[in-house]
Amino acid sequence: MKCKIYNMWLVMTGITALVSCGSGNSAQQQAPPPTAVNVYTVQEGSAVFDDIYPGTITALNQVDVRPQVSGYITGIYFTEGQLVHKGDKLYTIDPQQYRGAYEQAVASLNVAEANLAKSQQDADRYQELSKQDAIAKQVLDHAMADLDASRKQVDAAKANVQAVQANLKYTTITAPFTGTIGISAVKLGAAVSPGQTILNTISSDNPICVDFSVDQKQIPRIVQLQQQKINDIRDSTFTISLTDQSVYPYPGHIFLIDRAVDPQTGTIKTRLVFPNDKNFLRAGMTCNVRVKNSTAEKTLLIPYKAVMEQMGEYFVFVVNEGKVTQHKVTLGPRVRGKVAVKEGLELNQQIVTDGVQKLKDGAAVAIATDSTKKK
Repeated sequence: MKCKIYNMWLVMTGITALVSCGSGNSAQQQAPPPTAVNVYTVQEGSAVFDDIYPGTITALNQVDVRPQVSGYITGIYFTEGQLVHKGDKLYTIDPQQYRGAYEQAVASLNVAEANLAKSQQDADRYQELSKQDAIAKQVLDHAMADLDASRKQVDAAKANVQAVQANLKYTTITAPFTGTIGISAVKLGAAVSPGQTILNTISSDNPICVDFSVDQKQIPRIVQLQQQKINDIRDSTFTISLTDQSVYPYPGHIFLIDRAVDPQTGTIKTRLVFPNDKNFLRAGMTCNVRVKNSTAEKTLLIPYKAVMEQMGEYFVFVVNEGKVTQHKVTLGPRVRGKVAVKEGLELNQQIVTDGVQKLKDGAAVAIATDSTKKK
């Protein structure tokens, strides 16, 4: 009996030992070692950065070349894509019908002037006779009426000549200003008509404009920058970057600010002017407008890689007594590899810069390096 009791005591002691070992392993699994992280101590700095706006390059002057009379194209006098100067001949429309109409109008004017001369002679003669009471007053009245009608016929004939002469002039189409002409929309022999056919487009290239829109809250600042232009202050406040990420080497300045805010978007269009001696910029290109935003005020700056984005909100992990706490932050503009923090952090707090995706709120960490102190 004593032997059985002793054996049972051994079994219970073993089970208790096994349970104790399992509990110890579970505790070890629930308490992993601290995660080694790199941190950055929050510091203040001068936030010199660029505000970025999408922009479109546009010509300072651009016009569609259209015919003002109908007819067939009989001549093209330029090379597509070349620079044309104001007054250069571009197209001719068959002038035969307009030249014939002009000659006919001139002949009609000559007839009207001849009739006027005859009416003038009759009126002069009848006036002399009327002074001598040699004719009836009615005859003189008729002569004076004929003279007035002849004068009006001459005026009408002259107006007709001017109109027909203008049509004849419009058969030769010239460049309205100096600029680059595009690809012709018509060929020799094509029939054209006013108000319907676009022959070509001419645009000025140097200088060239860039249009972009800014929020209405930025209007005072943009107006102030425009005042700087008026005072002839030239710097790199306005630059543009192209689609290949290259930065255009010449700065621009504000040419105009639109008259009104767009009520649909709450923005106002602003136009910049840039030199374009080498024709690197072409109308219709897209770019990013970079407006330098330099301020003497100090702001908190942290590495952008320390920031996590979740559902449109931004967070960082702050280290405090060996553990991390997730802080929501409000970000300002990016300054090269860093970003300004408006709210959510304080000076000299330590934040995790590497491996933030693997951390959870309250996780234990061990600081490996402080990038701020390494500098």
